[in-house]
Order: sequence, then structure tokens, then C-alpha cells
Amino acid sequence: MHMEKKVRHLLTGVQIGIIGGDARQLEVIRKLADLDAKISLIGFEQLDFVYSGVTKEKFKDIRFSEMDCVILPITGTADDGKIDLIFSNEEVVLTGDMLAETPPYFTIYTGISNPYLEQIAKKAGRRLVKLFERDDVAIYNSIPTVEGTIMMVIQNTEFTIHGSNVAVLGLGRVGMSVARAFRHLGAKVKVGARKSEHLARITEMGLVPFHLNDLEQEVKDIDICINTVPHLIVNASVIQKMPSHTLILDIASKPGGTDFRYAEKRGIKAMLAPSLPGIVAPKTAGRILGNVLGRLIEEDVLKRKGSSPWM
Repeated sequence: MHMEKKVRHLLTGVQIGIIGGDARQLEVIRKLADLDAKISLIGFEQLDFVYSGVTKEKFKDIRFSEMDCVILPITGTADDGKIDLIFSNEEVVLTGDMLAETPPYFTIYTGISNPYLEQIAKKAGRRLVKLFERDDVAIYNSIPTVEGTIMMVIQNTEFTIHGSNVAVLGLGRVGMSVARAFRHLGAKVKVGARKSEHLARITEMGLVPFHLNDLEQEVKDIDICINTVPHLIVNASVIQKMPSHTLILDIASKPGGTDFRYAEKRGIKAMLAPSLPGIVAPKTAGRILGNVLGRLIEEDVLKRKGSSPWM
């Protein structure tokens, strides 16, 4: 008996706008183009990029009414809607009026968000997807983040990681990967957290747990402090208790969780290093985002648009 074979629909016919961004976006573009999407690039005119189904356009010429979704840079927009463009001198500001022109199923993809972006998306009734809040993206990204963290620690210390006292603050998806990696490199690792289940997990991992309320006491003998908590916890009173040779590496999202001004005043090297995946491994980081976006757009946009994922 002849069975009709189902063929994957991919993203044929889907109109995607990709606005600005860094080198990670190049891999996203390649991935979505391979899935047969029709892509309009905004803010890439200084880049030599030729790919089937991909066209460079000026922001003013974009017809939002014909778009199915838009992919913003990892950083999203500024508080006034302006979007940073690395490969262009064009000024791009995303407004609520533009979103109002889009079809009801239109989706905005961004790495991180802010109140401005949340507000205009909500007012227009359009879905806003924050990629860096997704478990899959965060866990995949923890791999290049760990490698970048190790690189920066080696570059900015005069001693080996092996045998050093390391405090990792926060046991989220990144904190867990960083703590495990530094332990495997021979460091003496302790991890600060607040939730009882996190403290239990730290113990299960064979690491030394402590409550973040006790941070001031726990930093007195550390060589390296790696913060993943995006709130000011490495404050002046904490930094005051650290040995003068301590390196503070803050890998939380901007503005981080460290009083950098006081650290400088005290002569302690403190560095903010967000977006490490995009710095140390943009190709890998871009592939991670491209793979996730390919699935999301197929599952979400096509479904909301009323297209079947099969043909």
C-alpha cells in the first residue's frame, strides 16, 4: 500500500527581519536562510554577505505589514528604542507605531529586554520572546561562557587556577557550569546561593556551599571571585574584606553585580564581562541562537500564522 511521504515544511515563505547585531547574527542568518526563510537585513550594509533569499534593506523601506517576525540584536533596544548597529551608520529606532502595522501573529525575538521594549510590544499586542531567559539557550551558552571565563582568569592573574581559592556567586545555569569547570581545573571552589535547594545541589556537586548573606565573611581568603548574579551583591563592604590580589570577574548581564568604582579605589582588579559567548566564540554562539530560532519560528510563527508545519 502506497503511503504518502510527509516533507518538512521548514521556513519557506516566512518573512523575517533581522536588525543589526554582532558576529553572532551572521550564523543566525545562515541558519535561517538554509531553512528557506526570506530574510531582510537591516543595518548590515558595511558587511560583505551574499546568501540566497537574503537582501539588505534600509530601515525606512521595511514593510512591517508583510513581516512575520523580527530578530533584534542580543542587547535588544536602548531605553529610547534605538538599536545599536555594528555594521552600519544608519540610525534605527523601533517604535510602537511600527509594531502596530504588523500582523497579529507577529513575534519579536530579542536576547534581553527592557521596559521600553516590553511596553511597546504589550501595547501593540505582539509577542516578545527573550531568548536569554530560555533554559536551552542559557545552558548551551554556558559552554562558551565557561571557556571565556577561564581565558579571562588566566589572562588577568599571576597564579594558576589549580590550587586557587575561587568563589562563584549564584548557582544558575551559568554558575553551575562555571563552578564545575573550575573544580575540574583543580581550584578549591565554594559557591554562594540563597535557595536551600541550590545549597543542597552545591553540596551534592562536591563543592563548598555558603549563603550569600555571609558573603562578607566568605571572601576573606579568596583569590578569584566570579559573579553571575545581576544585582549589586559585590558591594563596597564585601570588596573591603577581599585580599588585595583578588580578581573579580563579573559575568552577569549589564551593569553586573559589582561596585566597580570602589574596587578601583581599593586597587582590586574588577572586570565586567557580559556576552562572553559573542566575544570568545561568536560562531558557536550564533549557531546556538540560529538552531533555537529555527525551531521557535517554525513552532510559533507558523502556528500562529495558521500554516501547517507539514506540506
